[in-house]
Amino acid sequence: MSSRIDGDKSGQVPKRVGRILRGPRAHSVPGLVGTAVTVVGLLDIAAGVFPRFRHSRIHAVTEVLPGSFGPFAAALALSAGVLLLLLAHGLKRRKRRAWRAAVVLLPAGAVAQFSYRHSVIGVVIAAVLLGLLVRHQGEFKALPDPRSRWKALANFVLMSAGSIGLGLVIVNSHPGRVVGDPGVYEQISHVVYGLFGFEGPVDYAGRVSWTVGYSLGALGMLTAVTTIYLAFRPEHPAARLTADDEAKLRELLAKHGGRDSLGHFALRRDKAVVFSPSGKAAVTYRVVSGVMLASGDPVGDVEAWPGAIERFMEEAKAHSWTPAVMGCSETGGEVWTRETGLDALELGDEAIVDVKDFSLAGRAMRNVRQMVKRIERNGYTTKVRRVSELTSAELEQVRGAAEAWRGTDTERGFSMALGRVGDAGDGDCYIATAHRVEEGDTSPFGDLKAVLHFVPWGKDGMSLELMRRDRAADPGMNELLIVASLEASPALGIEKVSLNFAMFRSALARGEKIGAGPVLRMWRSLLVFLSRWFQIESLYKFNAKFRPRWEPRFVVFRTTRDLPRIGFAAMQAEGFVTLALPRLFASRRRPKPVRTCTHEHATRTVPAQTEREIQAA
Repeated sequence: MSSRIDGDKSGQVPKRVGRILRGPRAHSVPGLVGTAVTVVGLLDIAAGVFPRFRHSRIHAVTEVLPGSFGPFAAALALSAGVLLLLLAHGLKRRKRRAWRAAVVLLPAGAVAQFSYRHSVIGVVIAAVLLGLLVRHQGEFKALPDPRSRWKALANFVLMSAGSIGLGLVIVNSHPGRVVGDPGVYEQISHVVYGLFGFEGPVDYAGRVSWTVGYSLGALGMLTAVTTIYLAFRPEHPAARLTADDEAKLRELLAKHGGRDSLGHFALRRDKAVVFSPSGKAAVTYRVVSGVMLASGDPVGDVEAWPGAIERFMEEAKAHSWTPAVMGCSETGGEVWTRETGLDALELGDEAIVDVKDFSLAGRAMRNVRQMVKRIERNGYTTKVRRVSELTSAELEQVRGAAEAWRGTDTERGFSMALGRVGDAGDGDCYIATAHRVEEGDTSPFGDLKAVLHFVPWGKDGMSLELMRRDRAADPGMNELLIVASLEASPALGIEKVSLNFAMFRSALARGEKIGAGPVLRMWRSLLVFLSRWFQIESLYKFNAKFRPRWEPRFVVFRTTRDLPRIGFAAMQAEGFVTLALPRLFASRRRPKPVRTCTHEHATRTVPAQTEREIQAA
């Protein structure tokens, strides 16, 4: 027995040795190499900035070459560190161009190490990393991300800010060599002058001024070179929905559009699309910050969904994008998780009103009924029509009002917004308008005061896309138009209406009931607290006024650690986080209009934007 145990133990040694000789698993190499390059980059930056932190490589170089090579070596280490940090992110994302740059830079660095340092340590590190890159080059096949010329401007601003911050650290890293006591203004001036290659107002004793000057000059050169490279490299614009793609999607929606209330939003023209091999299903998406973000369920025949999902995942893998789906139904979540191995998390609930069951009668609808009657007595009228029934003048008026009442600099919405009103191909959409007839007004409807825009949901449904109102109008305009739309639905052949999406609705509903546990109550309290800034609780209660049925919606993701990144990308896509750089050249807008929230349990002032637009907050 003991001999068998000894034999097992002795047999484990070759396995462990073989495992070490084989190296890391192929799928972990990009992350491993990227992390190693990050560490080396940080060490190089520290060596270039802090004199006491300079490792033996810098000292070896200064011993071999005379003159000013010591200060030049510090600047070289600083530049190399910044470039390595930029390169590390691409290596982690398996980018082919990052791999090519690393394969070129690592041998060059190894030669420099051996020539000037006369030590094999640096050569061994570079050789190990290079060996991993060459052996596992198949792991680095990711194609470039969509990009535009704005990347160059963003790089210039961010690199300039980072260079100024790092430059201040460099200027203050030689306290014993500074002549006099320069103030903050002199230090900033010295950094700015140094980035352009000029001597600043701060004086140093000895050759320290050369070291600081070379380091600042290197940062300025890096900023200029990277900006020029981004400005003149071949442009890869983000994919857009082509006319042919839109025509194919409309054909699929005509056949299968009744399955998902969000199906029509696939026609947003700032989305790209992948079709199944049979062409009977499609997934629309947008790439935001490296996240391939789909919304709703796939469009088309359910049996063809796996083929479209497979194409989606192949595209994500080809570019090393993080796949994610926002707002899919329960059926869609089951298909996504089954076909891809991804995970799903309930995001909230969609409020759907069945027209045949809707009535203003009864105690439950008392508040809505009283509000609608009061507004009607104040001289407001409503009309619900298809977009194709509006005249060009009426359509232009609706567009102008929707733009004026938006309340934000950018149009919000992605997963549950179409992003346009009255397009030539959207004649089957619906417009609900509220007007007020003043004394002496000869027009049949008076002044436009509020607008609702619905998109088709199959042949017998419609889904709320946009909700805007004049900030000077009486409170309750949203309730008035929703009721008017529901009452006009039978004449339009509409049997179901999708209203707003309520984030974390089930947690809010269950958390206020008797018997809710401490964890659920704590979660509800957090949501109520966040509702001070985001319409979470108030939007749920507003939807609940119309006695809807609730349909859960899910977010599909790969791993839990991807959720923060997916959430940030979703906020960017929905318009809550925007890049401010392009606005530097945009005209100034008027002050944001505001409206008073008239929800039953909320009275506060919020931006005049649609309820569906704020659902991702």
